[in-house]
Amino acid sequence: MDIILLGPPGAGKGTQAQRLVEHHGMMQLSTGDMLRETRKADTELGRKVADIMDSGSLVSDDIVSAMIDAKLTDMGPETGAIFDGYPRTAAQAEQLDEILAKHGRSLDHVIELEVNEDALVERITGRFTCANCGAGYHDTFKQPKVEGVCDQCGSTEFKRRPDDNEETVRHRMQVYRSETAPILPGYEERGIVSRVDGMGVIDDVTHAIDAILT
Repeated sequence: MDIILLGPPGAGKGTQAQRLVEHHGMMQLSTGDMLRETRKADTELGRKVADIMDSGSLVSDDIVSAMIDAKLTDMGPETGAIFDGYPRTAAQAEQLDEILAKHGRSLDHVIELEVNEDALVERITGRFTCANCGAGYHDTFKQPKVEGVCDQCGSTEFKRRPDDNEETVRHRMQVYRSETAPILPGYEERGIVSRVDGMGVIDDVTHAIDAILT
């Protein structure tokens, strides 16, 4: 089974993808992870990606497609794929169909995690992590049990991502609406789009996705 998880940054795609990996034995194909992995590899493609990223330029659709093609080859036909954060544009959606067809595969489901923009801003801007072990916390939803002390490792040092601010979050939402959301009608015509409330409790979102896949 091959699926796309769609939704703006912060909607919970990565969390739900990991649960699908654990519960269904699928493979998460995140373009960000693949770029970092490819960059580290001592291959022609890896060196090309490193040069592009170091220059501050965007990696082309053709390179992303090449990475996905290679991943699907390594996975084999028996493992389902979760496309997390890809495709982002109509052109990428067309390329994905071509890559899947090359491997004798096709999309089974496109699941959009719907969000409330104001609530998403609160969710993202309140995030912080332990600087030592990476445990995640939130100003409103998950404070450490002892104020200023990590539950996991006892560290008293915490950090926030510099881009977890309201201006950046609202810009990401605007980009998602203008570039990614327009690919949905094409998938709707194929009858493979489902929507889930991405603002729900994580377990409830997981159950809703499981119900779609079964």
